[in-house]
Formats: sequence, structure tokens, C-alpha cells
Amino acid sequence: MSPDRPTLPPVRLNSEAELARDALSAPLLARAVRLARWAGPHTRVGAGGELVEEQLPAAADELGLGDDQDGPAYASEAWRVAVDTGLVEVEDGGDDEETDGTASVGENLGVLTSGSPQDVLAIWLDAFDVVFADATAPMIDDFADLVGEDGEIDFERLDWDPEEEAEFLEGVLGNLYLLSVSESGTPEGPVPLPALAASMIVPDDMGEPTDDILEQVSDAMMRLDDQFRLLEPIGLVEYEPVDEALMAEEGDEPAPPVDDEDVSRYGMVRLTPLGLYGVRARMLDAGVDAPAVGDLADKGADVLLDGIAYFPELSARAETEQWLARREPAEAARELLAAARGGDAGGPLRRLHCQQALALTGASAEPAVRDVLPDPELGGLARVWLAERGAPDVPPPSETMIFWLAIDTIAAQLAVEGDLEELQELVEGLVGQHSGFFDAAWRVEHPATADVLEAMGRLHPDKSTAKEARKAAFKARSRA
Repeated sequence: MSPDRPTLPPVRLNSEAELARDALSAPLLARAVRLARWAGPHTRVGAGGELVEEQLPAAADELGLGDDQDGPAYASEAWRVAVDTGLVEVEDGGDDEETDGTASVGENLGVLTSGSPQDVLAIWLDAFDVVFADATAPMIDDFADLVGEDGEIDFERLDWDPEEEAEFLEGVLGNLYLLSVSESGTPEGPVPLPALAASMIVPDDMGEPTDDILEQVSDAMMRLDDQFRLLEPIGLVEYEPVDEALMAEEGDEPAPPVDDEDVSRYGMVRLTPLGLYGVRARMLDAGVDAPAVGDLADKGADVLLDGIAYFPELSARAETEQWLARREPAEAARELLAAARGGDAGGPLRRLHCQQALALTGASAEPAVRDVLPDPELGGLARVWLAERGAPDVPPPSETMIFWLAIDTIAAQLAVEGDLEELQELVEGLVGQHSGFFDAAWRVEHPATADVLEAMGRLHPDKSTAKEARKAAFKARSRA
């Protein structure tokens, strides 16, 4: 069965060791670690585990933020991360509501300082969850007026849906991930905030956005400006905020730019390597197909060839190189050739990627390749591989094998919807090299013969030749 196309392009992640170093140096997590080491018998916390207000100045001093007017707020944020990630353990004050709780060093502080890169990244992901929750919280000064008789916040009075807000930010990060990953799997440049907001608001089939849509985009930009300011300290993004002068020039909210001039003034954001890892982890948890280069390195050849079927060329090559690096060339060639067989719809693509993988192997793969010379499905690509290396004693292919390989090759190119011009050149070249091509091609015992001949009829620029191709396709279907 042909594999489904992945939802997202494969991403090339940094090593776990590099990502763990990035996590430890993220400003917010570093502050949480400092406060965890500072915590002790003197530390007083409230019923929710938060630092009591009187403790915040001392915590800010510990972080070197005593002279910063926002120091207590930064300290409170870092403390919350320390508690929610297990860097700090909190004990309440017992039954006496007026007695403050106490805090001590949590078990995860030792894990963070001496654990494996995977341990560090797991704690960082927990910290990311904390910040994500903060970023989707409502921007209000006082919750007191919103608390009902049952002690719960009445979100309806706030006109704020926590699930909807979380889904929106998840969607934004997913779009940023998609806009950030190039075909090679590496991060692209920063994304303008208006473009990111528009990707969530403007319908795909809309021409000129209406004033209402532009207003929604502007609202989303300002919300995202606040959210990315929160997400940057955890190491998720690099963010250049919206120029505050635009507010003074245009009112409370800046309208999205109408062209690319000074677009950076409207905010620019990019995922860091750690951010790519973090957003991908959240998407995987949500069941999204988000492949990464290297995922298939320890899998069988069948999984590799199916997995890279629709990868961009550079990513497919990188994945294949990692797979080959773990195996001896001769054994790798045997596995690849065995996995490439099959008359199913995915067979042509598997054989194409098998051929490309074999091109990365050395001379020690030759015995395995020669073993399949008599194989009707693999003999053609084996001869190509041997001929490209100038190997001696390569038996000439039969006419049947030549035409079968031609049909298989075009079927693979059609499956990946490759470059139209290149495909046209391939079709013209095959027809030009073999007189009476279609008289022989319609007889080829290949499951894709009729579909390939129909496609050749669409692609060939010569009308009479295209007509021959369509007639051949009809004959192939009639024979089948």
C-alpha cells in the first residue's frame, strides 16, 4: 500500500545534547534553577505554592533583578516554573489557613543538573507547558470580580474560552513550524508577525481581505505580540516585538502592513532549534504526523523506503545517509533490494528511492546488486547501478525489461508529482529513443502501465504522439 503523504515536512533537529544545553541556558529555566537552589526554611509560600508577596523582593534580588521594577514579576514567574517542574517542593501550612507553607529543593533539581539530555528535555517540556498556559491566560488585572459563589472563575463573564485560546496558539505554533522548516529540514528565516496572524485568520480562497478581516488580523497580532514576549524567555522563539511607535502613529493597534516595506517593525518571529523540538513534541502528543530526519535510522529497509516516499529530495538523502551509516554496505544493499519489490501502488517509488540509496553505497554492494540481475522488477535498476560504476560483464537488458523499467520510472515520477518540465523531457526522451514505443509499451505487464500511458498522452507536446499514447492506454486497459 502506498504510504500517506506526511502532514509536515521532516525537520532536521539538533542532537539531544545540544538541545539540552539550549534548554539549560534558557533564561526562564535558568532563573527557576537559581530560585530552587535559593529555596529553604526561610521561604514562605501561599496556599497555591506561590511565593508570598513579601518574599518577592528577596527572590528578585537573588536573580539580580532587585533594581528592575518588573523584578518581582519575573521572580514570581520563575518560581511558578520551579514549582510546576518539580525543581521545588512545597508543603502547605496545614489546617491553619493563616500559616504560610514552606518550600525545599525538589528532586528534579538533581535530575536537571546530573541527568541525561533526555531528562533535561523532559523537564524543559514541562516548563514550556507552564509558559504556554500563561500565554493563553486572559489579560486582566483582577480576578476577584470574576469568581462565582462556587469559587470558580466564570469564564463566560470574561468572554474568554480557555480551550479556544489554547487551540489558537497551538495552531499559530503549528503554522510557524510549517513556515520555519525548509525542504532541507533546516530552519528558514524569521516570519513576519502579520503573515503569521493572517495565516490563522484570512481564508485561503479570499482575494482582497475585507476591513473586518484586517481588523481581526490586527487583533491577533497584538495578542501574539504578548504571547511571544512570554514564550521567548523559555527559549522557544527569537522574537523582535512590534515597534511601539506604530501604536502612537496609528492608534491602539497597528494595522497590518500593506507591503513589505519596514515589515520588521510589525514583529518578526522564528522558532529556535529548541523551539522546533518543543513544538514538534507537542504536535506528536496531539497525534500529528511530524517526521524528523533520523527517525527511520534504526528501522527496516521497508519502513525507510515507505517513510521517505514523499520527503523532499535533500531530506530523503539525509535520512538515507543516516540509515546507511548504521549498516554494512553489502547487507544494506540486500535489505534495500528486498524491500523494493512489489506490484502495489507504492512499488515504483520504493524502487526509485532504492536506486537513489544504492547510489550512496560503495563497491562492496556490488555482489548484492548482481544477485538481482535476473529479477524482472529489479534487474533494470541493477544494470543502471553497475553501468554507472563502469562494472564489467553487465548483461544487456531484454526489451521487456527496458520497457518495464521505463513504465516503472515514469510511475514513480508521477507519484511524487515532480517537476513538470523534467517529466516532459523524460517522456520525450523515452519515446524518441525507441521507435514504436507505444506498440510495445501497452503490452508491459506492470500495474501502472495504463495510467502511465495516459499521463504520457497529457505530457507529450506533439499532438500525434500524444494521441498514440492515449490509444496505447486504451489497449492496456482493454487487455487488463
